[in-house]
Amino acid sequence: MRKETPLEKSEIKAFLGPGSQFEGKLIFDEIVRIDGNFRGEVTSRDTLIVGQTADVQAEVNVGTLILSGRFKGNVKATAKVELRSPAQVDGSIDTPVLVVEEGVILNSNLTMKKEKAPEEKAPAKK
Repeated sequence: MRKETPLEKSEIKAFLGPGSQFEGKLIFDEIVRIDGNFRGEVTSRDTLIVGQTADVQAEVNVGTLILSGRFKGNVKATAKVELRSPAQVDGSIDTPVLVVEEGVILNSNLTMKKEKAPEEKAPAKK
């Protein structure tokens, strides 16, 4: 059984549909979904959803990436990267949490650093 994106359609603020093409820089504050072709840069603190029909070649810096389509480029996610079948990934991924479903094709360099809790970052001064 296929796991659906746990996001209501009403939560998605922008949508690039199947068959559409966009080239450039995408900056957003809320959830965006791409099902078409995208080339360029994506920047957000929120969630980027890349659907099964999407073909993305980009530098991506987001909070969370949920990927089911084709991706080539570099990803830096501050929260999580979730790769859902039938995703195909070529590039680098930098994220603290990675979830990969069976059936995903992943040809990538992976960097996972655990975020330090605030009390671990610096010793308390007396």
